[in-house]
Amino acid sequence: MARQGHTDGSTEPDGEPGRALRVAVVVLVAASGAVEAISFTALDHVFAGVMTSNLALLGMAIGRSSGAGVTAALLALAGFGAGAAVVAWVTHGRKGVPAYWPPRVLLCLAGEVALLAVGAGVWAASGGAPGAAARDALQCGAALAMGAQAAAMVAAGRAAAPTTYLTGTLATYIVRGVGRASAQPDRWVPARFGALIAGAAAALALRRAAPAWAGTLPLVLVTAAVLTACGPLLARRSATGGRTGT
Repeated sequence: MARQGHTDGSTEPDGEPGRALRVAVVVLVAASGAVEAISFTALDHVFAGVMTSNLALLGMAIGRSSGAGVTAALLALAGFGAGAAVVAWVTHGRKGVPAYWPPRVLLCLAGEVALLAVGAGVWAASGGAPGAAARDALQCGAALAMGAQAAAMVAAGRAAAPTTYLTGTLATYIVRGVGRASAQPDRWVPARFGALIAGAAAALALRRAAPAWAGTLPLVLVTAAVLTACGPLLARRSATGGRTGT
């Protein structure tokens, strides 16, 4: 199967399986944008998946002696780290392949769906205006989900790409598109950037129109991504008589 260069240093397969996985990545990026928008605007102004920014926010909170800011940043950092660690443990020793995401990666993403479902329920029960304790729980849970998603994409290997942080993707895209005349920028990278913006915009629009339902958007998007990514794995199992790695 032919592969094309990937701006994040990996490769992606051509054909229907490759397109399905790239679409799944784009949808996961949109989900990340939705989570970040809700996290920053409604959960004490920290991010769920961008730990570089949270480290800076932690430093600023310490500098201005803001206990609430320190707590929020630490909860996000701890949640993200825990989510990534759990996925690393579950997927340890499993190598991603270009044609499909391994079952354990999909299992971890299904776990993310479950976390987001609980978060959406808590958000809806509060009418879109959670109290301080609920905000702390939601912040940690959102970061846990984003940490799990980020680690799952690492475990998926060449068939995936970063979905919770795109700074490196942007830098690599610019370098390969401008700095190397012979390189071909990945046309899916702009789609990821657009998905991040669209996910964030849609989350805030939904929060304004129907506050209690804003938490359902990331849940729907991650579910759609998982279902899309299952296609290549099921096709592979059908072709090999059910034999695939876990």
